[in-house]
Amino acid sequence: MRCFDKKIFKGLNATKILAIIVLSSGLFACSSKDDEDPSTKIAELTELDNAFEVKVLWDRSVGDGVSDYFSRIKPIVAYNKVYSASRMGDVIAFDKESGKKIWQADLSDIHNKRSFWDSRVSALVAGGPTAGLNKVFIGTENGDIFALDAQTGELVWQGKVKGEIITPPAIDSGILVVNSASGILQAFDASNGEVLWKAEQDVPALTLRGISTPVIASGGVLVGSGKGELGVYILEKGQAGWLTEVGEATGSTELQRVIDLDSAPVVFGDKVYAISARGNLVAIELQSGRILWKRQYSSYRQIAVYRNDIFITTTRGHIYALSRLNGIERWSNVVLTNREVTGPAVVGKYIVVGDFEGYLHWLDQETGEIVSRHKVDSSGIHSTPTVVDDIMYSQSRDGDLQVIVTPKIVSTAQ
Repeated sequence: MRCFDKKIFKGLNATKILAIIVLSSGLFACSSKDDEDPSTKIAELTELDNAFEVKVLWDRSVGDGVSDYFSRIKPIVAYNKVYSASRMGDVIAFDKESGKKIWQADLSDIHNKRSFWDSRVSALVAGGPTAGLNKVFIGTENGDIFALDAQTGELVWQGKVKGEIITPPAIDSGILVVNSASGILQAFDASNGEVLWKAEQDVPALTLRGISTPVIASGGVLVGSGKGELGVYILEKGQAGWLTEVGEATGSTELQRVIDLDSAPVVFGDKVYAISARGNLVAIELQSGRILWKRQYSSYRQIAVYRNDIFITTTRGHIYALSRLNGIERWSNVVLTNREVTGPAVVGKYIVVGDFEGYLHWLDQETGEIVSRHKVDSSGIHSTPTVVDDIMYSQSRDGDLQVIVTPKIVSTAQ
């Protein structure tokens, strides 16, 4: 049984810690196998004859990573570069093809005020990066939002939001939208940092350590709330539109009724798909907010929509494939139970998830069978891998960034 590092609780209040312990199957107390609760038992990996061996194009370090802190930092690809960051404040741009470092910025001393005698103080980076308008945007738990030049790493502008920024901002039509843990949704002019509008959502007294990443589509900003609702705001002015309930509070205590919608909604055509930490996976009509169908699944991980399928990882690390059209389950895989499995990423004929021991697992899209496995770093994989043009970018908790190619072979189901 794995003993969890106490550092993951830094910055959390007592109620949030309780909610995470109850709702996230990744957090367990240390115990002997004799008195281990079967519901919290971590699945052991069995031997696997890999159907293929992946190719690592390059491997680089991004500072000290995020350690054991809650974080959604993950690499992104833009402007022929790969951008990533560490919690301490290192933001690095690598050449996409070679992995050569192009530039590095230090958000912990972005104004160059630290003297030789001063100790480095963490910038507490937790949101981003996001790219747009030839800039890279990064948010911190201090509520700072930084806009860096994508080519040089120089600071273009700096803004402030009330509350922690622990999800990537969203950008479209020259507007940058930031969601904070205090329920503040704030829009900036992405070119100069001017505040355009601000909206405030109610935040329950008891929530998970996480908030929804805003998603911009069809002139609206979609964002989930701690009350388990998905809402839309008009991108240009910030006026509220429809509001739809996704989470479903069924318990008798406040703790049992935590129903955060922390996973980013996914827009596919004229529909949007969302899932809550306790409650439902739903398909919603984008224009009206009307629920088309819903199924009882719970997750705070990112979901993936590909063609006619939805892939999800539940709070217990179970992986499911469902029909995008009606929510009917196609297959399930429970062999990674309680391994703190990331959200699924689609790579060719496979989906890929990471786990707390640093393994990436390739599952056949048609059957859900794990066909290959690759270890990035023993510190663990904390965020859903990024996939661009079937090339995967995965970063470990210690900051080990690997760029991985999956061989194009025929699916085992064919």
